[in-house]
Amino acid sequence: NRTLELLTEDGKYNYVAYLLADENGNSIKVAKYSSLDRCDLVENNEYGYCSLIKATKSVLAKLDIENKVAATITPMERIETPLWNKVALREAVINAIVHNDYSFEVPPKFEIFPDRLEITSAGRLPESLSKEEFFNGISIPRNKELMRIYRDVELVESLGSGIPRILRCYGKECFKFTENFLRMTFPALEKATPQVTPQVTPQVTPQVTPQ
Repeated sequence: NRTLELLTEDGKYNYVAYLLADENGNSIKVAKYSSLDRCDLVENNEYGYCSLIKATKSVLAKLDIENKVAATITPMERIETPLWNKVALREAVINAIVHNDYSFEVPPKFEIFPDRLEITSAGRLPESLSKEEFFNGISIPRNKELMRIYRDVELVESLGSGIPRILRCYGKECFKFTENFLRMTFPALEKATPQVTPQVTPQVTPQVTPQ
């Protein structure tokens, strides 16, 4: 535990150890709405009161189920595309959980709307990190012990790779920074039409009027 930096100087378990414990009071919510605002809640799942790693895997599994594939049938083939880019989605989930400021005692939340997915985590950018540096993939881990453990269990590949992977798919406009929170918004792929029918242009025969 000392190697993992889960103990305080006086030998007691620290807050990261609490988050990783089999039982704790932390719970991550995945909510689903039928409306574009937060008025019509149709599903509210809680993944928590358990190890944060277990909760992370549960959130990833739930969003993978929700990431339904939209199918477009063309005359030549069936093209299937998920609602949200899978690589960016995984990176965003782990980034929100690992970098959340748990001193607020507010876990990250994941909200599914008909037209988008919103991921909100607590905490502003570190004082020493500019937005430009953030977008360039420079990482200052808020919870370095948590980051190292996530890397050990292979939930995180390398420091600083997550944001560039998200930007590759969604651009800077998907990020919104406030005084105390960071929100990522991923627009859902527009619903594909079930059938694409080739358009046939009717032949028009010019009418010749006898002189």
